[in-house]
Amino acid sequence: MVEKVALVTGAGTGVGKAAALALAAAGFAVVLAGRRKEPLETVASEIADAGGKALAVPADVTDADSVAALFKAAKDTYGRLDVLFNNAGMSAPPVLLEDLTVDQWKQVVDVNLTGMFLCVREAFRLMKDQSPRGGRIINNGSISAHAPRPNSAPYTSTKHAVTGLTKSAALDGRKYDIAVGQIDIGNAATPMTARFSEGVPQANGDTMPEPTMDSSHIADAIVYMAGLPLDANVQTITVMATKMPFVGRG
Repeated sequence: MVEKVALVTGAGTGVGKAAALALAAAGFAVVLAGRRKEPLETVASEIADAGGKALAVPADVTDADSVAALFKAAKDTYGRLDVLFNNAGMSAPPVLLEDLTVDQWKQVVDVNLTGMFLCVREAFRLMKDQSPRGGRIINNGSISAHAPRPNSAPYTSTKHAVTGLTKSAALDGRKYDIAVGQIDIGNAATPMTARFSEGVPQANGDTMPEPTMDSSHIADAIVYMAGLPLDANVQTITVMATKMPFVGRG
């Protein structure tokens, strides 16, 4: 049995992959969750080739039974869970708010909010009963938890809601020695932000390119948070591309 175990949702690509690799390099056994099996197995192979331990578990975070099976697989394989990086998320097409469909809205809410809640709930159930008791949950918020982009109502709304979930879970987790925090990310270089180099809409109506940063900087922050003792917590941390148009007036 390994000493520390982490579970990462959305682990097949982007920030989730970077975090999973970094956690494995830091000595965690990592449970890799995501909808597609092939990317998860690729990440698991990278971890194994580097001498680490990983388990790929295809899962749908919007399905309660699938999430329960994911956490059961983590427990059955490694015996416990020390860290959950609650990372899976998506955005809707950047269309005018009045043109959004109800299905587009619900899809984002199901993944970004309900899916995150389901993972928090299962982590609570596992962490409060294991020995040693407790663990850490890191929710992936966004700079959109503080300020919206144009035409981003579903994504921005859910990321504001994630902040509420994080705060409530942090309070409710105290009695179980579960520490809950949030990382708000701005312009990490991932497939989702590839279009930023070509230009994205701004609050003043212009379209302009935006700088990005390497996802490894997010992964470093996750490893720092994951490595804290349970009597210390990063409640909220923001890691962003220095020159992105977030701080200032638009």
